[in-house]
Amino acid sequence: MSNTIITINRESGSGGREIACRLGEILGLKVYDKAIIESVAEKYHLTSQEIERIREEKLNFWDDFCQFYRQFGAAGNSYQPENKKVTSRELFYAEAQIMRNLAQQESCIFVGRSGFHVFKDNPDAIRIFIMADREVRIKRFALREGIDEKAAAKLIDEIDKARENYTKTFTDTSRYDARNYDLTINVSPFTTESVAAFLAENIRRKMA
Repeated sequence: MSNTIITINRESGSGGREIACRLGEILGLKVYDKAIIESVAEKYHLTSQEIERIREEKLNFWDDFCQFYRQFGAAGNSYQPENKKVTSRELFYAEAQIMRNLAQQESCIFVGRSGFHVFKDNPDAIRIFIMADREVRIKRFALREGIDEKAAAKLIDEIDKARENYTKTFTDTSRYDARNYDLTINVSPFTTESVAAFLAENIRRKMA
């Protein structure tokens, strides 16, 4: 039987990661998010902070052109020539390859990392987008980070913009486009437990 792959992309402050973790507990599946960054960081001998900084960089045309033709070799080789700059495109393909390798080994859940695009052609993938009302997101984010709601609103806007730019750069689509997902859900009226239970019930039917 093929492995079931669940990808969960989410709006910042929606509680998507918490839902993914609870879903993983219910279904007995591993949840991968920061672990992917750590794998890529180890591969390129970079810190997680350096990885995130590179991911946020905007490529110029020459970087984009060169890395497109080198990406498969880069993804399969951890050796980096001295002074070679690692670009965000290389990191995108390296993350994607790690995700595909993990998916071949076991059924699992991926949070973020444009998982909906990485597995868009995989018939065993279930692609989910979790959103929430802005007011709910701000309150949740402020509580989680221990900051006031004005600061939380500013950070949420910055994170949303960065994620959307990253998604458009490497997938040529918007992460808000519902056509990229099998299910888009506004979780504002529901608890983490109830959303995870709902998802688990329906995913089990596909896994059966």
